[in-house]
Amino acid sequence: MQIIQSIQNRIYEIRGERVMLDRDLATLYEVETKVFNQAVKRNLRRFPPDFMFQLTKEEWESLKFQIEAIEKSVPSRSQFVTLNTGRGHNLKYLPYAFTEHGVAMLSGILNSDKAVQMNIAIIRAFIEMRRFNIIHTDWMEQIRELKDRIGGHDAQLSQIYDALENLLDEKAAERKWEDRDRIGFKR
Repeated sequence: MQIIQSIQNRIYEIRGERVMLDRDLATLYEVETKVFNQAVKRNLRRFPPDFMFQLTKEEWESLKFQIEAIEKSVPSRSQFVTLNTGRGHNLKYLPYAFTEHGVAMLSGILNSDKAVQMNIAIIRAFIEMRRFNIIHTDWMEQIRELKDRIGGHDAQLSQIYDALENLLDEKAAERKWEDRDRIGFKR
């Protein structure tokens, strides 16, 4: 379960898709990012744009801040190397992002025992996130329904309150009429 949590920490949302970066996948598969990307490039026909895409500079800049925040909060991510500012330390190429289907496709090109085990764990992490999302969506829908019902109840309660207030006003007026000093002939 801890490995799944570690993997889930490496899943980001970019362009409306949940993805993993090439460098995270390479770390999990215990290969260099360069070697990982070479294997992918040799099999590019397996990775259409909805399975894998290269980040734009803006997406990478935005994602870097998320990564740094996660690294600071989770000490177990020490393997994840951040950018340094010195000469030769910046990325030469923007990272590739792999969707769940792209990760599944990796199992066909990376055949080591470690790669197979990690691939299974990664797919389980994606499934767990999807399951959580379905439950979360269901809860949100139920909360919206309750809100709508309560909104309707508020209007009904307001009407009941107004009716009771009118009845009390009428009773008070009747009491005043009956308790008044009568003038004229008394029997």
